[in-house]
Amino acid sequence: MASSGQLTSSALRALLQDGKLAGSWALDASRSEVRLKSRSLWGLVPVKGVFRQVTGNGTVSAAGDVTGAITVAARSVDTKNQKRDEHLRSADFFDVANHPDITFTVDGIRPDNGAVKVAGSLTVRGRTRPVSFDAQVSSADGEVRLDGQVQVNRADFGLTWNRRGMVSRHDTITVHAVFNRQ
Repeated sequence: MASSGQLTSSALRALLQDGKLAGSWALDASRSEVRLKSRSLWGLVPVKGVFRQVTGNGTVSAAGDVTGAITVAARSVDTKNQKRDEHLRSADFFDVANHPDITFTVDGIRPDNGAVKVAGSLTVRGRTRPVSFDAQVSSADGEVRLDGQVQVNRADFGLTWNRRGMVSRHDTITVHAVFNRQ
């Protein structure tokens, strides 16, 4: 384990293989955060937001297999601009009336070059696509923290509204997830 609590690939592999992380884990919503970053006005203006409602859970098997899910309420998007937030909730973007949740389902985590590779499926507006990303894992005091960034093309999920090419189709989702043993 690194001095900051960050686990090396070999330390995480050992914890998974010896069963020390086996069991059920719950996301601590008060200490976790899912952020969204994009660009508008032809890429000149960064748009940043946070999803205020996030839930999740995870399971580590005795063999070290990891599964779980993180769900955000799409209506909870907050960019500090009420008009923009209302537009993001509309049918032009998240369509929260028909698709209230955005969900990432974890199919597996494997140690990889000092970090972990997280693999799973992201569902937005009823469209599910495979997604994988690198993340850092740390552990201390009976909790596990996962920090990573996911690059997505919003058009893959049917979010194609774009007046005069003003909005980038490439977004970054940043996840800081804190899990506590159940």
